[in-house]
Amino acid sequence: MKYFFETYGCQMNVSESNGIEVVLKRRGWQASETVETADLVIINTCSVRITAEQRVFGRLGFFSGLKKKTGIKILVIGCMAERLKQDLKEDFPFVDFVVGVSERAKLENIFSMLEVDTSNTHNRMSILDKNVSLKEKYLFSDVSYKEGDFQSFVPIMNGCNNFCTYCIVPHVRGREISRNVQEILDEVEFLSKNGVKEITLLGQNVNSYLGTYNGNTIDFPTLLQMICRKSEETNSIQWIRFLSSHPKDLSMKLIEVLAREKKVCKSIHLPVQHGSNGILKAMNRKYTREHYIELVRCLRERIPDIVISTDILIGFPGETEADVEATLSLIEDVQFDSSFMYHYNPREGTKAYDLPNRITEPVKIERLTRVINLQQQITEKKLRLLLEKQAGKPMRVLVESVSKKNKQEYFGHTEGSEMVVIKNCDSHNIGQFVDVKLESISGKTLVGLLM
Repeated sequence: MKYFFETYGCQMNVSESNGIEVVLKRRGWQASETVETADLVIINTCSVRITAEQRVFGRLGFFSGLKKKTGIKILVIGCMAERLKQDLKEDFPFVDFVVGVSERAKLENIFSMLEVDTSNTHNRMSILDKNVSLKEKYLFSDVSYKEGDFQSFVPIMNGCNNFCTYCIVPHVRGREISRNVQEILDEVEFLSKNGVKEITLLGQNVNSYLGTYNGNTIDFPTLLQMICRKSEETNSIQWIRFLSSHPKDLSMKLIEVLAREKKVCKSIHLPVQHGSNGILKAMNRKYTREHYIELVRCLRERIPDIVISTDILIGFPGETEADVEATLSLIEDVQFDSSFMYHYNPREGTKAYDLPNRITEPVKIERLTRVINLQQQITEKKLRLLLEKQAGKPMRVLVESVSKKNKQEYFGHTEGSEMVVIKNCDSHNIGQFVDVKLESISGKTLVGLLM
């Protein structure tokens, strides 16, 4: 049996696809190089933005035609499957299986069905749907490792309890579930033994992780320290990152761990979303502008060279020009190294969907453009300061791939996640840490030579 994956959305979706692929390979399945030669296509979907769902709808149209030609089986999983389960079954009857986030326990049964008999899957799925015990709880994969990778995601929790008014995540991924501490440590040990150099701990809000170990309560800072100790056993893993952090739960204890642990990258993604207290309250973010700025002050006081990135959401219902100016001034005050900037996208089922005073698309785009332009100026300034500071000094870079723009150059990242192009690398450097002498900047990318 052969499978083909299409994965949309966040890092958590990528890690889940990798985990399912591990299960399939253990069962003897093989990856298909093309969808046309596969027995099963698995579409892992995203619902965070409507554009992600529209892409899946478009692909399902393609798979409808392919199914008529080849008889391929189609499995839709992920957040979109959770949110639109019945609609997907009714609107796309050629889809064989629709499995939501909370129903991952069904997957092994589905694979068993296909191995025994690939016919009558709709009837078999109807029987499976009645087995309520199979859809009670989110299941974490044993490992989310893709064979040969030197970077890997490690999910530590799933779901979210915050219910930000614009966000669909709690509605499709459910309430927070923290993964078993020992399972996490076992995965870290496995990854280290398989030569992984960099891991990223994943959760919708890693700061709210809460587990138990030998009768003790384990919070996220403690877990992070335990992972550092475990990674030292083989010394393969050199960089440890985590995504994402909610500002309301960022503790002084975590800041201390960030400062002290050498393997934890001195960078943090800390989504602020907006600079106006009124909009933050309407978003149900549970912190103020002042609290956020104080967190940044504490981070930089304890870790002067820390790299801080963020998310900024413009055009929330009711946003005024004064609110936009408050966001621009926050960006100026904080001086983020980089930002993911986007405008509000209504998601049915969220509280903000029914709010009045929506901002028109042209106004949202104009406001977002101003935010992007300001952040680009700051990012460029930050990169130039880094270039000056590192003059003649080695910058440690993990080489990831051949550059997409120039096949004679190689691409990688620094500890702070700055992008670097290396002119004089070789293919044997991929997956290795190298020292680079920085020479220039091209757009948002540093350029240098091996030292």
